[in-house]
Amino acid sequence: MPEKVLDLFDQMNIQPDQVGFNTLFSACARVANDHAKEIGRKLLDQMPKHFHNNNVLLTSAINMLMKFGDVENAENFFQTMKKKDVIAYGTMMKGYVENNMYEKTLDLFEQLPFPLHNVGYTIIFNACAQLLNDRAKQIGRKLLQQMPKTFYNNNIILTSAIDMLMKFGDVENAENLFQMMKKKDVIAYGAMMNGCNINNQPFKCLQLLEEIKQQNFILDEFSSSILINACARLSMLSKCQLVVDQIPSHLYKNQRILNSLIYMWGKVGSIENAQKIFQSIDNPDDFTYNSLIYIYGLNRMGLEAVDLYRKMPDHLRNEITYVCVLNACSHSGLLNEARSIFNEISQKSKQIITAMIDCLSRLYIFDEAQKLIDDYEKSNPPYSVMYTAILSGARNSRQHILSQKMYDRMTMLFPNEKETLKSGSVLLGNTYLSIGDHEQAENVRLNRIKELGTKIQPGVSWTEFKGEISEFKANDRRHPRSEEIHAKAKYIFDVLIKHGHEYDASWITRPLGEDETTESVLCTHSERLAIAYHFLQEENPSFIQITKNLRMCGDCHRATKLIAKIWQCKIIVRDANCIHHFSPDGTCSCQDHF
Repeated sequence: MPEKVLDLFDQMNIQPDQVGFNTLFSACARVANDHAKEIGRKLLDQMPKHFHNNNVLLTSAINMLMKFGDVENAENFFQTMKKKDVIAYGTMMKGYVENNMYEKTLDLFEQLPFPLHNVGYTIIFNACAQLLNDRAKQIGRKLLQQMPKTFYNNNIILTSAIDMLMKFGDVENAENLFQMMKKKDVIAYGAMMNGCNINNQPFKCLQLLEEIKQQNFILDEFSSSILINACARLSMLSKCQLVVDQIPSHLYKNQRILNSLIYMWGKVGSIENAQKIFQSIDNPDDFTYNSLIYIYGLNRMGLEAVDLYRKMPDHLRNEITYVCVLNACSHSGLLNEARSIFNEISQKSKQIITAMIDCLSRLYIFDEAQKLIDDYEKSNPPYSVMYTAILSGARNSRQHILSQKMYDRMTMLFPNEKETLKSGSVLLGNTYLSIGDHEQAENVRLNRIKELGTKIQPGVSWTEFKGEISEFKANDRRHPRSEEIHAKAKYIFDVLIKHGHEYDASWITRPLGEDETTESVLCTHSERLAIAYHFLQEENPSFIQITKNLRMCGDCHRATKLIAKIWQCKIIVRDANCIHHFSPDGTCSCQDHF
């Protein structure tokens, strides 16, 4: 009850002794409001000089100043200490971490004249996890190797080490540390699940939920949020319901959890559930409104997004709101609505302008999109995402001259943005392929390999049947029933041809192999294999749900519309760009604006 400590101090008419000063510094550090800061600083000014020889008291004062964000004065007190002990060093390092000064944490660690105590290991692991540069990785790994064996019984230290390794991308060693823990708690499980999400392994995150259930642990807010996020990444309906059933009832009063649930249900295409959560909140904040507007946009419900935007109180609208509603207009082809909203915004950030450029580019209104870039660059540094938006529209409209122009400008303006240039070169190469210019496309590919490297993210699709999740890559042969799946894909291909489908070679983004044809490549794209897998499991499935890490190609999009119509099946595909709802009437919710 630190506030009552300060209230009692205000009634005192006598000078505190050393224990009193220490108690008050601790209370001020915990409260850290204006009243506490006033008392704490006044006490420091009045503290007798002989108290400055008391390490415990000075360490308490340093901790208080760090909590106030007054790093400079904390450093001054630290320097006045004649015989600094490991506790004082630990307090300083912890204070640097709390003030996001991670490099200074490591600087002080490297000056440390003593072995680290147990709390010190947690502090340094946390600093390394935040920095993630080469220095931090070297220090973190070396410290872990040198850590005394007795500390391996300390769950707090091991949990911070697991968090650090996961953020380094070292999943294997993090898992090894986790398995070493004799008595795992819900916090350790939370660190592991969060790490799985960070490293794009939501399957493992949900597998850990099964262990948590076996241990009879009750989920806290942190672990619940992580599991909800894992479900949002996977976008599998039954997994979402499984997690929702495990969330303690009291957390349904937590607005952060409710916002996460809106996001999760929207990502799996269950708009009705997302709307129910939104309606259950008495006073939605900006994050809540933005979540549902974003979800409407993701599910190609642009009119609903605009309607909610209009109902949203003006004072809650912010940059994220404008970007979400403009993206919703973009994904639904609502040009007039986008222009109206864009013109209403008084302060247009680069993200807001980019969203409008994307909207114009999807509708092939390139002159207006380029004018927005030119006007923006008259008073601001260029922003690469604006160019990528035009490149994407140019690819869809097969405008190779515009695509080359935009990419050349990108290489000149953003020579050090390697990943952006790599994505841009893929779009440029695909544009040339779309017009049948394989020679120029190959030149773009070879230049990319030479200048930017070869690593391009492969397309992967996930789908679920009776609780089991299967993963497919293009022309995948890893599944135990791959021969049957490929045979079923060929059968679907034959049916599509009979119903008038013509395969579009412009969506093939690489040279064909000797034994390949346009049809054999396109009908074994990852999402097509996932669909074939369902037809193998059920002769006439009524519902199929697929998650893909990249955008659907145009040929797969047309084929999936036709599959839904022929077999009267509802298919939901969440790709990197949006959620496609394919209906039995042969239409898609995106209205082909993808």
